[in-house]
Amino acid sequence: MVAQPAETARSGGGTARPGDSALATRLRRELRGEVLFDAFSRGRYSTDASVYQIEPIGVVVPRDEQDVASAIAIARETGVPVLPRGGGTSQCGQTVNEALVLDCSKYMNRALSVDPERQVAVVQPGVVLDELNKSLKRHGLWYPVDVSTSAQATLGGMAGNNSCGTRSLRYGNMVHNTRAIDAVLPDGEALHFGALPPPDSIPEGSARYRELVRALHALYGRERDELAARFPDLRRRVGGYNLDRLAPEGGNLAKLLVGSEGTLAFFQRIEIDLSRLPAHKTLGICHFPTFRSAMEAAKPIVEELSPAAVELVDNTLIELGLEIDIFRPVMERYIKGRPAAALFVEFSGDDRDTEIAHLDRLAELMADLGHPDSVVKVIEPAEQGAVWGVRKAGLNIMMSMKGDGKPVSFIEDCAVPLEHLPDYTERLTAVFHKHGTEGTWYAHASEGCLHVRPIINLKEDAGARKMRAIAEEAFAMVREYKGSHSGEHGDGIVRSEFHRDMFGDRLVAAFGEVKRLFDPAGLMNPGRIVDPPRMDDRTLMRYKPGYRTIPLRTALDWTAQGGFAAAVEMCNNNGHCRKFDAAVMCPSYRATRNEQDLTRGRANSLRLALSGQLGEDALTSDDMYQTLAKCVSCKGCRRECPTGVDMAKMKVEFLHHYHARHGRSLRDRLIAHMPRYAPWASRLRWLANARDRIPGLAALSERLIGFAAARPLPRWAARPFRDEGTLAEGSRGRVVLFADTFNRWFEPRHLRDAVQVLAAGGYEVIAAPSGGGRPLCCGRTYLSVGDTDAARAEARRTIEALLPHVRAGTPVVGLEPSCLLTLRDEFRSLLPGEDSDALASHAYLLEEFLASELDAGRLELPLAPQPGRRALLHGHCHQKAFDAVRPIERVLGLIPELRVETIPGTCCGMAGAFGYQAEHHETSLAIGELDVLPAVREAEADTWIVADGTSCRHQMADGAGRGDAMHVASALAAALAPETTHG
Repeated sequence: MVAQPAETARSGGGTARPGDSALATRLRRELRGEVLFDAFSRGRYSTDASVYQIEPIGVVVPRDEQDVASAIAIARETGVPVLPRGGGTSQCGQTVNEALVLDCSKYMNRALSVDPERQVAVVQPGVVLDELNKSLKRHGLWYPVDVSTSAQATLGGMAGNNSCGTRSLRYGNMVHNTRAIDAVLPDGEALHFGALPPPDSIPEGSARYRELVRALHALYGRERDELAARFPDLRRRVGGYNLDRLAPEGGNLAKLLVGSEGTLAFFQRIEIDLSRLPAHKTLGICHFPTFRSAMEAAKPIVEELSPAAVELVDNTLIELGLEIDIFRPVMERYIKGRPAAALFVEFSGDDRDTEIAHLDRLAELMADLGHPDSVVKVIEPAEQGAVWGVRKAGLNIMMSMKGDGKPVSFIEDCAVPLEHLPDYTERLTAVFHKHGTEGTWYAHASEGCLHVRPIINLKEDAGARKMRAIAEEAFAMVREYKGSHSGEHGDGIVRSEFHRDMFGDRLVAAFGEVKRLFDPAGLMNPGRIVDPPRMDDRTLMRYKPGYRTIPLRTALDWTAQGGFAAAVEMCNNNGHCRKFDAAVMCPSYRATRNEQDLTRGRANSLRLALSGQLGEDALTSDDMYQTLAKCVSCKGCRRECPTGVDMAKMKVEFLHHYHARHGRSLRDRLIAHMPRYAPWASRLRWLANARDRIPGLAALSERLIGFAAARPLPRWAARPFRDEGTLAEGSRGRVVLFADTFNRWFEPRHLRDAVQVLAAGGYEVIAAPSGGGRPLCCGRTYLSVGDTDAARAEARRTIEALLPHVRAGTPVVGLEPSCLLTLRDEFRSLLPGEDSDALASHAYLLEEFLASELDAGRLELPLAPQPGRRALLHGHCHQKAFDAVRPIERVLGLIPELRVETIPGTCCGMAGAFGYQAEHHETSLAIGELDVLPAVREAEADTWIVADGTSCRHQMADGAGRGDAMHVASALAAALAPETTHG
């Protein structure tokens, strides 16, 4: 079980405790939604993106508003606190509590209405911001509170937090863009909160509503002067309750609820104001030799040029970004040299020339400030998107730091007036140095709200003490500058206890009065904003007193990550893996919307098990197996997770330990040993292929073995690829062809076509030598079931056989991404050392080799024009993880008159054996239907469907009826000039 939180975090007076079986039984009986009370589910919901960890009583995933009403009624009757939760991306501990969690992100996630003329929409709390904006784009509209977590943040969470965003300088915060909220109070009454009626004309209706309005009018009248004196005069103020929104002139009760962090009511529907999408944007990247000079430039840029956004990145973020594969190309292209800081300055409007002219004015202003030639102009939208992608990932980039010391969020979003920004940042840096640490800076220079995270080790008592000491000094400094100690990310546990210093006794008492008016029993997210615990209470934190991990002899090498446990702990819970429009990550979550099937959920479960918080043997339990079962090992997180959580590798490690305890099934053994029995199965292909020809055999194989009856198995080829010696003569250079198991025995055409293409290019092609009398193998099938010993044996055999060629500088070229890239990735974890590194540096996919030869000026392929032909390309997940899709696009682009289009989207869903497994067949197809299968299905019959992955091609055949999908080798071979082709 997850360790219990401190008593100070509890409230509500109920007797239920985490995992209460009677409560779970009643909820399941009366609700249509999902009820999750098991230890693993509670563990997954015990954290958000903050440093805190508090185990909930249980989790409800409501299907509709009736479920919400029923859950709140049951909670009220049993005295159980309630916690509304969206994406769980909060950084201050707002979305963790010992309460009944209501997760709206799976079902209550739609836009209910959009009025383009009035520029108004009504949304459910679980709708994701980017998903909403994608649907609004056809109307020329967007919701402009563009938080950096827009791909996973829900509107309900944003309203609860009073979120801001990059462009708040122009568009304001959540509170400025919310019209009305339909909410359920803890007593069960559902009310519409909008414009505040005058005290002398409260409309007839609910007695509860009239009572609230009268009391709130009286409270505001009493505290008007205190509010004027104590509330900071900043837009970036999201601390406490928005009592200033109760003013008779223009008052709005919905705006009072915004920022209340789930402590007053449950938001069922939110009415929001939309904005017109600007027709044009331009971006200027300003470079500075010192951090202070960047701070000093912020005010004149804002006041003289009126930009839409001014965002800071410091040298720490720049250096870390250069170390991360997905961001390095952007950083190298747009950041000149190694500046101490850079400001991203955006202009937007309806006239392109005007916005370009703004960049010229920016360059002039920078020159006037003593920084000539310091502006990089970015005009094209795609390029701007790439740059903003780095800024949006700033938090996660910072969290990619290795070691126990991490940049910690607790003074993350203090805001001060712009004129004080240089002195504030300089003084705060001195505070960090005083306490023996450094801070990382980035974000909203336009609003005086810089995200800063001191590097602290919270696994130690001294770390928590240091956190509090820095917080107290920082907040005192903020008050001195008449700023706000909570400028964007809310209060939660981190800042609520400091409201008394910030706002004074009278306003803190007023906050308590508001809480009691809405929630007299204290059931809604207790201990946040009002009556909070201490922010440095380690019993509430992720790394509690006594935190330790169990000793584990790992099967893979985790040295680079500091060990397996450290690799798991790299997950910071920011939820980047929840993004709805990912390149790959996380395909199973996108299909199921279950926290269990999310990279974050899996990492949390592994961390809790490794630290003994889920009970003895949790790491090798069936619950853990189910947690990782739908991970398709796409490696998307390896590239797209900025903190580098490699769940595919973690799954291999887990399966090794799980099967060591439980053994392997017949299906696992059939999958794993395929490379060894393939020669025999090929000779008996009439028998091996009978499963899908003889009625009843498919159903029998599902019942006895577990292969889905609805999915035909790959057919063994009548003429498999036999390779030995020299396969093609040539004088341009030599390559070794690494023939993988799948193309060799099932689709040998692609290997023959590869030989033909390489021969046409003038290359000598030699077969990879056999090792031990049978073809070499990457060990991928063994890794897929966690048989690391067998995979290591295959790796050793392959390395020994190929090393002479590698030492001679001969490229090793393969076709199947999952196989060839194993030589570059898993081999180095199975057999770390110089030999593995040498092979990795010489291993190429066919298209990578051809692209490298093109770059060297050596590639000459006689390719015939394909007038009117379209090629629809799907990149294999592992190719995307290794940034190896662009080489396919490049080599296909060599074919004259061929129009190449790449399917933008996630995994195909087959994922090797995953899609053949009966229990995963439906999920496999659901993943495919996210992006790939519809695009393939809609393609014209004469379109070339190009997919390098064997499993991808089979998914297209099974799910879209396109059995003609081909490897890029075959596409190139089909385009070779007739005189160069041969049999």
